[in-house]
Amino acid sequence: MIKVTKLDGTVFYVNPHHIEYIELNPDTTLIMLSGKRLVVREDYQTIFDRIIEYRRKIGLFFNEE
Repeated sequence: MIKVTKLDGTVFYVNPHHIEYIELNPDTTLIMLSGKRLVVREDYQTIFDRIIEYRRKIGLFFNEE
């Protein structure tokens, strides 16, 4: 799970495997596989870095490095 922050400051965690794509309009919006849209404070690069870190922690990059 990766940590994200709603615009109102509420912190929550999402499973990055459920993110279908990310929109920047101008706020960062995570579009989930379910169709749900989550607007967050973090910028794209922060989300991207957290996904990479998560994937490393669970060993998904074992064969990719």
